[in-house]
Amino acid sequence: MMDSHDRSDSADESRGSRPGAVAPPALVHRLPAPRIARTVLGTALLGYALLATTSILTAGVSPAAEATGLVLLPALLALQLLHCAAGGNRASLRRNCLTLALQALLTYLPFLIFQALWETMAGCLAASILLLLPRRAAWPLCATVGLSVLVPALLQGRPLLQSVHLTQTTLLTGLVLYGLTRLTQLITHLHTTRGELARQAVTGERLRFARDLHDLLGFSLSAITLKSELVHQLIPTQPTRALKELDDILAIAGQSLTDVRKAASGYRTLSLRQEIRTAQSMLHAAGIQVHTACELGALPPLIDTALATTLREAVTNLLRHSKATHCRIKAAQHDGVIRLLVENDGVDPAYHNPAPDSGNGLGNLRTRMTAIGGRLESGLGKDGTFRLIAEAPARKPPETSPESRDIMSPPNGSAA
Repeated sequence: MMDSHDRSDSADESRGSRPGAVAPPALVHRLPAPRIARTVLGTALLGYALLATTSILTAGVSPAAEATGLVLLPALLALQLLHCAAGGNRASLRRNCLTLALQALLTYLPFLIFQALWETMAGCLAASILLLLPRRAAWPLCATVGLSVLVPALLQGRPLLQSVHLTQTTLLTGLVLYGLTRLTQLITHLHTTRGELARQAVTGERLRFARDLHDLLGFSLSAITLKSELVHQLIPTQPTRALKELDDILAIAGQSLTDVRKAASGYRTLSLRQEIRTAQSMLHAAGIQVHTACELGALPPLIDTALATTLREAVTNLLRHSKATHCRIKAAQHDGVIRLLVENDGVDPAYHNPAPDSGNGLGNLRTRMTAIGGRLESGLGKDGTFRLIAEAPARKPPETSPESRDIMSPPNGSAA
């Protein structure tokens, strides 16, 4: 179980980095985990500085030497903080070498005064070397710094085991500071990365919503526009048929409202068979001869929705951008592959839609078909007939990632 402190941290952390409220890099440093990690690192540095201060004050040297040591200590601490700061290892190698050379100078000169009592600062130098230099050079130099502490200890006449203990303490200090610094950097990087992933998820969701909104309303609005124009023409001469077409418009509008509600509720399934029947009715109302063929078994929902979306987009483009008189729709399943064919004879090769937001439909469909392991082809045949062919596996595709599941999400109830 979590104690109250852990629960408080978790709550604060969740408020600071919830999806959709991405924390900027400056805010990351104020989140609980990075803040705690930096606090632990700072406490360790302060502790080592206090140990060095104690060694200076108990070394039995002259007041001038003590003053020199107490002046050098803050400078060394500042250099160590610079080397442990986030991004310190991303500085240029030249700058790192200069600051390391300065730290080495301030580390080894006081050995002339304090001898082995200054080994704590040698441990800080070892940590800086590990943090700033390439690994091939860093580890041998770190070991060299640890062994260098043997020299003043032996010159001071200390026993060999005690001298080895000082070397071990120096290396352990370096490893502790190196580990705490790297841990702090990794925690900060983790939170920054999590924020970036959340930002990407929000962007992906926006793109998915834009794609689904296009697919959701385009077909229905095109159908309502087409039938409204037809009603306008029929009212003077065929009022009875006009009333029937008005009933269809109301039904389509009601279905659009249902689709939007389904989208808000997260229901995203379509039926290819139903879409073939709807497309046949729509094209027939537009005066286009339609030939349909459907030879399908049971389809996985994702495949069914993707192909139904493809058919809706194809029919929408046909109604918007062509002057077709004939259309053929065929859906068949063979050898584990479902194939949808839509072709018509009314495409103008020179047609270009000047609308700034046009042209996303087929791109959206290719994205959907690719996500389920299928493919989409479209273009003019040699006979001038425009063909759209979509193929998908008859089995449910594996869901490999949240991103692929978002791409495979059907169009929230409609297409277009």
